[in-house]
Amino acid sequence: MQSGSSKRLKKALRREKDPVVRQRIQMVLLREDGKTQPEIAELTGTSLSTVNRAHMAYDNGGVNALRPKPKGGRRRENMTLDEERRFLAPFAKAAGAGELLNIRELKIAYEEKIGHPTSDSTIYNLLARHEWRKLMPRPFHPQRDERRKKPIKRGLSQGCKQSQAHHRIQRPAIARYVR
Repeated sequence: MQSGSSKRLKKALRREKDPVVRQRIQMVLLREDGKTQPEIAELTGTSLSTVNRAHMAYDNGGVNALRPKPKGGRRRENMTLDEERRFLAPFAKAAGAGELLNIRELKIAYEEKIGHPTSDSTIYNLLARHEWRKLMPRPFHPQRDERRKKPIKRGLSQGCKQSQAHHRIQRPAIARYVR
Protein backbone atom coordinates (compact mmCIF):
# COMPACT_ATOMS: atom_id res chain seq x y z
CA MET A 1 0.00 0.00 0.00
CA GLN A 2 1.31 3.43 -0.95
CA SER A 3 1.53 6.27 1.54
CA GLY A 4 -0.20 9.63 0.95
CA SER A 5 3.07 11.41 0.24
CA SER A 6 4.06 8.74 -2.28
CA LYS A 7 0.76 9.21 -4.15
CA ARG A 8 1.21 12.99 -4.20
CA LEU A 9 4.77 12.60 -5.48
CA LYS A 10 3.69 10.27 -8.31
CA LYS A 11 0.92 12.68 -9.29
CA ALA A 12 3.41 15.58 -9.26
CA LEU A 13 5.82 13.50 -11.36
CA ARG A 14 3.15 12.96 -14.03
CA ARG A 15 2.30 16.70 -14.13
CA GLU A 16 5.86 18.00 -14.13
CA LYS A 17 7.44 19.09 -17.43
CA ASP A 18 10.83 20.32 -16.16
CA PRO A 19 13.36 17.44 -16.34
CA VAL A 20 15.37 18.75 -13.37
CA VAL A 21 12.32 18.79 -11.10
CA ARG A 22 11.23 15.36 -12.41
CA GLN A 23 14.62 13.92 -11.47
CA ARG A 24 14.42 15.43 -7.98
CA ILE A 25 10.95 13.97 -7.47
CA GLN A 26 12.28 10.59 -8.58
CA MET A 27 15.06 10.87 -6.00
CA VAL A 28 12.50 11.41 -3.25
CA LEU A 29 10.31 8.57 -4.56
CA LEU A 30 13.27 6.19 -4.52
CA ARG A 31 13.91 7.12 -0.89
CA GLU A 32 10.23 6.36 -0.15
CA ASP A 33 10.81 2.92 -1.70
CA GLY A 34 13.61 2.26 0.80
CA LYS A 35 16.71 2.97 -1.28
CA THR A 36 19.75 4.56 0.37
CA GLN A 37 21.25 7.81 -0.84
CA PRO A 38 24.33 6.18 -2.46
CA GLU A 39 22.03 3.78 -4.34
CA ILE A 40 19.82 6.67 -5.48
CA ALA A 41 22.88 8.62 -6.63
CA GLU A 42 24.02 5.64 -8.71
CA LEU A 43 20.54 5.03 -10.17
CA THR A 44 19.96 8.66 -11.15
CA GLY A 45 23.53 9.34 -12.29
CA THR A 46 24.03 12.26 -9.92
CA SER A 47 26.31 12.93 -6.99
CA LEU A 48 25.53 12.00 -3.43
CA SER A 49 25.38 15.67 -2.42
CA THR A 50 22.75 16.36 -5.13
CA VAL A 51 20.58 13.55 -3.76
CA ASN A 52 21.08 14.83 -0.22
CA ARG A 53 20.10 18.40 -1.23
CA ALA A 54 16.96 17.14 -2.98
CA HIS A 55 15.92 15.14 0.09
CA MET A 56 16.56 18.07 2.45
CA ALA A 57 14.63 20.45 0.19
CA TYR A 58 11.66 18.09 0.08
CA ASP A 59 11.74 17.55 3.85
CA ASN A 60 11.80 21.28 4.52
CA GLY A 61 9.39 22.56 1.87
CA GLY A 62 7.60 19.74 0.03
CA VAL A 63 7.35 19.35 -3.74
CA ASN A 64 7.52 23.10 -4.40
CA ALA A 65 10.94 23.24 -2.73
CA LEU A 66 12.28 20.89 -5.42
CA ARG A 67 11.86 23.59 -8.06
CA PRO A 68 15.03 25.55 -8.85
CA LYS A 69 15.27 29.04 -7.42
CA PRO A 70 14.82 31.83 -9.98
CA LYS A 71 17.99 33.50 -11.22
CA GLY A 72 18.51 37.05 -12.36
CA GLY A 73 15.95 39.79 -12.31
CA ARG A 74 15.69 42.83 -10.11
CA ARG A 75 15.31 41.19 -6.72
CA ARG A 76 16.46 44.29 -4.82
CA GLU A 77 14.37 46.79 -6.73
CA ASN A 78 12.88 49.72 -4.89
CA MET A 79 10.13 50.24 -7.47
CA THR A 80 8.84 48.30 -10.44
CA LEU A 81 9.62 49.63 -13.92
CA ASP A 82 6.06 51.00 -14.27
CA GLU A 83 6.33 52.79 -10.92
CA GLU A 84 9.66 54.27 -12.02
CA ARG A 85 8.07 55.51 -15.29
CA ARG A 86 5.24 57.17 -13.35
CA PHE A 87 7.77 58.67 -10.93
CA LEU A 88 9.87 60.16 -13.77
CA ALA A 89 6.85 61.53 -15.69
CA PRO A 90 6.75 64.96 -13.97
CA PHE A 91 10.50 65.34 -14.39
CA ALA A 92 10.17 64.38 -18.07
CA LYS A 93 7.58 67.12 -18.62
CA ALA A 94 9.92 69.69 -17.08
CA ALA A 95 12.87 68.44 -19.12
CA GLY A 96 10.73 68.51 -22.27
CA ALA A 97 9.92 72.14 -21.57
CA GLY A 98 13.63 72.97 -21.64
CA GLU A 99 14.32 73.00 -17.91
CA LEU A 100 17.46 71.40 -16.54
CA LEU A 101 17.04 68.34 -14.34
CA ASN A 102 18.77 68.66 -11.00
CA ILE A 103 19.93 65.24 -9.79
CA ARG A 104 19.81 66.37 -6.14
CA GLU A 105 16.11 67.23 -6.42
CA LEU A 106 15.42 63.94 -8.19
CA LYS A 107 17.30 62.00 -5.50
CA ILE A 108 15.40 63.70 -2.68
CA ALA A 109 12.07 62.94 -4.35
CA TYR A 110 13.14 59.33 -4.98
CA GLU A 111 14.18 58.83 -1.36
CA GLU A 112 10.85 60.24 -0.16
CA LYS A 113 9.03 57.84 -2.48
CA ILE A 114 10.90 54.69 -1.37
CA GLY A 115 11.16 55.71 2.29
CA HIS A 116 14.90 55.32 2.86
CA PRO A 117 18.18 56.92 1.74
CA THR A 118 19.94 55.67 -1.37
CA SER A 119 23.16 56.33 -3.26
CA ASP A 120 23.72 58.62 -6.23
CA SER A 121 24.49 55.61 -8.42
CA THR A 122 20.93 54.36 -7.89
CA ILE A 123 19.60 57.57 -9.41
CA TYR A 124 22.03 57.44 -12.33
CA ASN A 125 21.11 53.78 -12.96
CA LEU A 126 17.41 54.73 -12.85
CA LEU A 127 17.97 57.38 -15.49
CA ALA A 128 20.05 55.03 -17.65
CA ARG A 129 17.37 52.32 -17.37
CA HIS A 130 14.82 54.73 -18.82
CA GLU A 131 17.25 55.94 -21.50
CA TRP A 132 17.77 59.41 -20.11
CA ARG A 133 21.17 60.82 -20.88
CA LYS A 134 23.32 63.66 -19.73
CA LEU A 135 23.23 66.50 -22.23
CA MET A 136 25.06 69.31 -20.48
CA PRO A 137 28.15 68.97 -18.29
CA ARG A 138 28.34 70.99 -15.13
CA PRO A 139 30.14 74.29 -15.68
CA PHE A 140 32.31 74.01 -12.55
CA HIS A 141 33.27 71.58 -9.81
CA PRO A 142 30.69 71.64 -6.99
CA GLN A 143 33.39 71.81 -4.30
CA ARG A 144 35.40 74.64 -5.83
CA ASP A 145 36.59 77.41 -3.53
CA GLU A 146 37.01 80.82 -5.13
CA ARG A 147 39.07 82.11 -2.19
CA ARG A 148 41.75 79.43 -2.61
CA LYS A 149 41.96 79.85 -6.36
CA LYS A 150 45.45 80.92 -7.45
CA PRO A 151 46.00 83.21 -10.41
CA ILE A 152 47.36 81.44 -13.46
CA LYS A 153 51.04 82.12 -14.08
CA ARG A 154 51.88 82.61 -17.69
CA GLY A 155 54.91 80.89 -19.18
CA LEU A 156 58.16 82.77 -19.60
CA SER A 157 58.39 84.79 -22.75
CA GLN A 158 62.19 85.04 -23.03
CA GLY A 159 64.15 81.80 -22.70
CA CYS A 160 65.18 80.71 -19.21
CA LYS A 161 64.97 84.02 -17.37
CA GLN A 162 63.28 83.48 -14.03
CA SER A 163 62.26 85.87 -11.32
CA GLN A 164 64.68 86.61 -8.51
CA ALA A 165 62.38 84.77 -6.07
CA HIS A 166 63.30 81.37 -7.57
CA HIS A 167 67.08 81.96 -7.33
CA ARG A 168 67.84 80.17 -10.56
CA ILE A 169 70.80 80.78 -12.80
CA GLN A 170 69.95 82.83 -15.80
CA ARG A 171 71.22 81.25 -18.98
CA PRO A 172 71.12 82.81 -22.38
CA ALA A 173 68.62 81.44 -24.85
CA ILE A 174 69.74 78.43 -26.86
CA ALA A 175 69.33 80.32 -30.12
CA ARG A 176 72.47 82.34 -29.35
CA TYR A 177 74.65 79.22 -29.44
CA VAL A 178 73.32 77.96 -32.74
CA ARG A 179 75.23 79.34 -35.74
